[in-house]
Amino acid sequence: MDESAFHERVDDLLMAIEDAIEDSGADIDYETAGGILTLRFADGSQIIVNRQTPVRQVWVATRSGGFHFDYDETRDAWLREGDGAEFFAALSAWCSEQAGEPVTLEPA
Repeated sequence: MDESAFHERVDDLLMAIEDAIEDSGADIDYETAGGILTLRFADGSQIIVNRQTPVRQVWVATRSGGFHFDYDETRDAWLREGDGAEFFAALSAWCSEQAGEPVTLEPA
């Protein structure tokens, strides 16, 4: 994927995350600055979603560690490096952990 397509896909992903948070009703604050999305939770913890253009990945930093996602053209989805977990399923689990309650985030 060329750089322009990568940036477009990541921009779409960040928007989808924001929309999913709004639709979920979860108590999660978020802010996008410089292409980095920061999710803030009531306990003060954060999840940071960041693009890594040189390797065409999305990186996610959570309380439980750092994770890398690659875009899979055939599945039209961001999948975690190593185990192939789908982005929104993984993000929902991390948000649930950090929010202390079940959170389900789904793209529109």
